[in-house]
Amino acid sequence: MAGGAMKYRHLNRKSSHRQALLRNLVTSLFKHESITTTWPKAKEAQRMAEKLITLSKKNTETSKRHAQGIFFTPHELLPKLFGPIRERYLDRPGGYTRVLRVEPKKHDQAPSAILELVDGPRDMRFSMTAKTIAKNRAEGNDSLNEITAMNVLKVTRFRKGGEDALEKEIERFEKLALENKEKEEKGEKGKKKGE
Repeated sequence: MAGGAMKYRHLNRKSSHRQALLRNLVTSLFKHESITTTWPKAKEAQRMAEKLITLSKKNTETSKRHAQGIFFTPHELLPKLFGPIRERYLDRPGGYTRVLRVEPKKHDQAPSAILELVDGPRDMRFSMTAKTIAKNRAEGNDSLNEITAMNVLKVTRFRKGGEDALEKEIERFEKLALENKEKEEKGEKGKKKGE
């Protein structure tokens, strides 16, 4: 993108192939609420997904027709986009999706990323923040460092019942940690008896 001449990433495809690729990525994103792809594809699909959510907030017949033209399975996804997803982001002014860089998963070492809808059931930052807080509590440290406190603010700000949902997620991780600890203790006892 040197020189600022390009308005979007061409992704080494002709226009029709590029549009089909982005439509497929956006369809998968709204179907699963989280997808893994290469970083440039995720950034381009993010633009299209943000525009679709903004259209759903308008909730007009024209916006429904436009969204229908983008999805490959509109009969399946239009009720979801104009229903629960619209309700989730009604108070949020923007930033409906998040791109997280991850280690390259492919054999060609292309930069990979996770594209996800924020405040959803598969929100990675939400679960990572809850896991960090649960780990700190298990170690006896109830204070939060600066980054964790900022993440708590980010994941609870626009989520309905955000503090309660975060506390439930923390409790879930604490229970998992206790179960794993009990399994390890049983495994060590079994090894000692076997010796």
